[in-house]
Amino acid sequence: MSDRSPFETDMLTLTRYVMEKGRRVKGATGELTQLINSMLTAIKAISSAVRKAGLAHMFGIAGSVNVTGDEVKKLDVLSNSLVINMLQSSYATCVLVTEEDKDAIITPKEKRGKYVVCFDPLDGSSNIDCLAPIGTIFAIYKKATEDEPSETDALQPGRNIVAAGYALYGSATLVALSTGQGVDCFMLDPALGEFILVDKDVKIKKKGKTYSLNEGYAKYFDPAMTEYLQKKKFPELVTTNDVTAIYMVSFENKK
Repeated sequence: MSDRSPFETDMLTLTRYVMEKGRRVKGATGELTQLINSMLTAIKAISSAVRKAGLAHMFGIAGSVNVTGDEVKKLDVLSNSLVINMLQSSYATCVLVTEEDKDAIITPKEKRGKYVVCFDPLDGSSNIDCLAPIGTIFAIYKKATEDEPSETDALQPGRNIVAAGYALYGSATLVALSTGQGVDCFMLDPALGEFILVDKDVKIKKKGKTYSLNEGYAKYFDPAMTEYLQKKKFPELVTTNDVTAIYMVSFENKK
């Protein structure tokens, strides 16, 4: 009889992963661990809300427009509040920048930490009504000055990011996370209420056969980008000389 159990007894959860990563950093205070775990709690709550949206009548417009000009959906409003409240309750943030608010949100003094978080609480919310995937995106910076927190603290180059990731709410809820040492992916196990490692050190292939992008704003693309995309969509026709060369190579290979 096999000794193997049908249940994993030493699974790598995202909570465990974050704690172990934090312990390896010299001088770590645990503040970033608190912050990421609070973000994960918000993501779990949003995941639950997304699945219940239809039953809870959370589709439709909430009656306002966000900073990028998009009409705000009811679920956007809920997700934004969830992320803000969870991040501020982590006692690890000082400035929050969200797509749903025009101005940066300054964490109250009694709850302040040393991190700045920029996020979109529910990206792609226009896809909700047709059940297409939507997600949460976030990037975390460390405050670079000793000054009073302000939106200026968020104006840092991408190379200063200490952790970043996204959550995808689809047929399952997935979180991709990087703390500067590769990208790992975790899937939410509803039975456990925990994210479990499913893909480690994920990398994009150096070369592929497919390109994918949202061309809704194609008219605003840089000319060089437009030219590149045109060449990908409409590659130059094979010339007579090319056909001859291909035929000759095939003929030689058959000998």
